[in-house]
Amino acid sequence: MSAKPLGKAELREGLVAREPGDHKGTFGHVLVVAGSRGMAGAAILAARGALRSGAGLVTAAVPAGIAATVAGAVPSAMSLALPENPAGTFRPEGIDRLKEYAKERRVTTMAIGPGMTTHADAARFVLLALSGVSAAAVVDADALNTLAQQDSDGVEQMLRARKQPCVYTPHPAEAARLLGMKRSEVSAQREKCAEKLARKLGGVVLLKGRKTLICSGARMVINPTGGPGLAKGGTGDVLTGLIAGLWAQMLASERTAGDLPFKAAALGAWLHGAAGDAAEKELTPWAVTSDDLDGYLPHAFKALCS
Repeated sequence: MSAKPLGKAELREGLVAREPGDHKGTFGHVLVVAGSRGMAGAAILAARGALRSGAGLVTAAVPAGIAATVAGAVPSAMSLALPENPAGTFRPEGIDRLKEYAKERRVTTMAIGPGMTTHADAARFVLLALSGVSAAAVVDADALNTLAQQDSDGVEQMLRARKQPCVYTPHPAEAARLLGMKRSEVSAQREKCAEKLARKLGGVVLLKGRKTLICSGARMVINPTGGPGLAKGGTGDVLTGLIAGLWAQMLASERTAGDLPFKAAALGAWLHGAAGDAAEKELTPWAVTSDDLDGYLPHAFKALCS
């Protein structure tokens, strides 16, 4: 399977139009499950990405010890403080509260993984969330690392039993762990590995890196936007929230047809890269930080619509 570039016209099909009678519920509710002691920034960046996507509601579900920090940094989002262990990570005992919240608040999509660590408690929490929260999910970072540490057959069975689809967003090292390969091998055969991983996990895979690949197992496209300014810690967290937010709008509004997980991943990759390009022009590739990125997403939306 070879990757082809995706044009602006097709990407624009994923943008959910605004109409005079719309309200916040029209555009979905994103639940960002992220963070741990020392990595509150991951939850903040993912939540900001979801908010800038145009999602109607965003909740950051985080360990209790960082809840105040996250809430103060992202005032437009709601926060859900969950039990934490002595290491400052999620505890499995918090999963019932997460599931209740997702049901009560009619969560549309879940973004899970940034900054969670792979501590045994956090890993158990990830597995329980993926198997128990009934929402489409964008799976990133430590959630991917947790999956890579489990029995491969058991993971595949769990993921395929989910009622809602997933988008997986690995960088090459995470993809290598999931495939049991070396990072150099993944980098040398990116298209083959993206397709293999999509079939293995049964969802859409967004393989990060120069010329990011988006693969559903049946189709693969290559993203043309983005440059070295994005090679900074935290930029992927923004992407995770952005994809979850775009997907939530498609699902909640019911104004988009077709393969929604694929559309959300491809659109998110393009906008994320275009925001990075706009940031580079003003700030230079050296000075761009992940904290800058969501502020340039409006430039990306304008570029797509022009």
